Amino acid sequence: MDAAANSRLSSSGEQPIFTTRAHVFQIDPNTKKNWVPASKQAVTVSYFYDVTRNSYRIISVDGAKVIINSTITPNMTFTKTSQKFGQWADSRANTVFGLGFSSEQQLTKFAEKFQEVKEAARLARDKSQEKIETSSNHSQASSVNGTDDEKASCAGPADTHLKSENDKLKIALTQSAANVKKWEIELQTLRESNARLTSALQESAASVEQWKRQFSLCRDENDRLRNKIDELEEQCSEINREKEKNTQLKRRIEELESELREKETELIDLRKQSEIIPQLMSECEYVSEKLEAAERDNQNLEDKVRSLKTDIEESKYRQRHLKVELKSFLEVLDGKIDDLHDFRRGLSKLGADN
Repeated sequence: MDAAANSRLSSSGEQPIFTTRAHVFQIDPNTKKNWVPASKQAVTVSYFYDVTRNSYRIISVDGAKVIINSTITPNMTFTKTSQKFGQWADSRANTVFGLGFSSEQQLTKFAEKFQEVKEAARLARDKSQEKIETSSNHSQASSVNGTDDEKASCAGPADTHLKSENDKLKIALTQSAANVKKWEIELQTLRESNARLTSALQESAASVEQWKRQFSLCRDENDRLRNKIDELEEQCSEINREKEKNTQLKRRIEELESELREKETELIDLRKQSEIIPQLMSECEYVSEKLEAAERDNQNLEDKVRSLKTDIEESKYRQRHLKVELKSFLEVLDGKIDDLHDFRRGLSKLGADN
């Protein structure tokens, strides 16, 4: 429900007590079997309480069009026909309203609120009837008392006042009786309308069975379409895998092309180098000749080194031999020196004795 409609209802004394969203349907007035969508999409559906009239209404507005304006009475019944669909009959509007919710929880909340409001409407009706009965009894008692007073009195201001009050009470009693007749006529009308709506509900139940069969067919078709979608998704996955392989192959081809360009560059460099191969060969022959000369010189040097090593070995041998002879000579010399010392000590001793 839009803000403008909400404002109009609020200014008229009605306040929203519960609001939800649902798809609105009405029974086909011609066939009394098929549902006719009253809204193209989900709209706001609200319970309103009228403080001045002490009544409850279900109201829904689609743009500027009022698609539900149903006053709740104690005789109404809200019926759940599926997990997400419910309906009720409005005898005053001579139609059956249906609501399609997006979840079972929303349907349950709406049904509970309908029962609560229905009970409140019943209590309001009972209180209203009690007030009417009390007013009627009071009027009858006042009328009887007024008749007795007329019999007991003859004249005077008090009698005139009582007669005036009695006339007022008679008028009120007449109006009350007329209201009772009007309520009886309206009750009879409601019963006849209720009978028609009961028939419509039975036809609606048959329509619900038809809807269930159609729903079953749609569900089977939906399952088939889902399987088809799964197959298409699998095919899409294979296509994506092929695309990924193609992408990898493209990258590999680019890498190979890059390597080929590098090899071509290397080949060009090798060709350039092959142009200087004769020069390199002549230089290589020159270097080879020098290497052979160096090897000959090296051989001669090795021969000289071997000769020198031989001379060194012989020199070492002679040095060792000389060291042995020198050691023997030193030993003999030490002996001679010891003998000389002994001889000197003997001479010294001999000189001392002389």
